[in-house]
Amino acid sequence: HNLEMKHLPGADPELVLLSHRYEELERIPLSDMTREEINQLVQELGFYRKETPDAPVPEEFQFAPAKPLPTLLPPQAPAADGKTPPKRDKEEHPDL
Repeated sequence: HNLEMKHLPGADPELVLLSHRYEELERIPLSDMTREEINQLVQELGFYRKETPDAPVPEEFQFAPAKPLPTLLPPQAPAADGKTPPKRDKEEHPDL
């Protein structure tokens, strides 16, 4: 699920990982890997393997292997005294 194979004649095989916006994240060369190693890699990356091509995909795997999007912080508005509040750490959720 969420894996598309494209054969490009003359090109070395590689796995291209894309973001939800179809931006390239990583390229993994596959030339030196066996079929079993590629299957293991795809499984380790979190792709879901359907039992049959028409089988339903469980809801928890619909967007697999996508990683959760980072929490976007709202723009900082000036405080009542006109000063901009201190910036939060990128990992800190604005409601905490």
